[in-house]
Amino acid sequence: MNLVEEIAGELCKILLPIEDRVYFGNSESNVSVCTLSSMNLLDEIANSSLMSKINVAGRLLSENKGIDMLVRHVTSNAKIRVIVLCGKDTTGHRPGYSLLCLHKNGTDKNGRIIGSQSPDPVVSLTNSEVSRFQNQIKIIDRIGETDISNLKTTIIKIQ
Repeated sequence: MNLVEEIAGELCKILLPIEDRVYFGNSESNVSVCTLSSMNLLDEIANSSLMSKINVAGRLLSENKGIDMLVRHVTSNAKIRVIVLCGKDTTGHRPGYSLLCLHKNGTDKNGRIIGSQSPDPVVSLTNSEVSRFQNQIKIIDRIGETDISNLKTTIIKIQ
């Protein structure tokens, strides 16, 4: 990343702050939910009885640092085995699509997610972290789904 990109990123953090929102539910559950850019869906899930069936729920807005954080979090918890990937993918950056590519294809020697068409799909994950993610986690692709009733049906089927 060049200096201009770093400065632009820091300015965005100041001018358009997006707080990290992660909600913890049933610590015995093997299911996590990622609502991508659908913040209202994340809030709806967090305030519902569905949290009793979910270990953790959060969002994903970037195809690089966001994926780094998500992968490290879910693989640090051996109980988590499933990510239900839902909500609207961020236009342009498409982190949900990049997460699917990472899970399927891994990264090249420069940390670039193989097969991703996102603008900057470069992660800082080690080969070991990527391998652990690919082996530990199953992704249920429901990108675009924003109806909590449909997601509840999906999550109940998993358990």
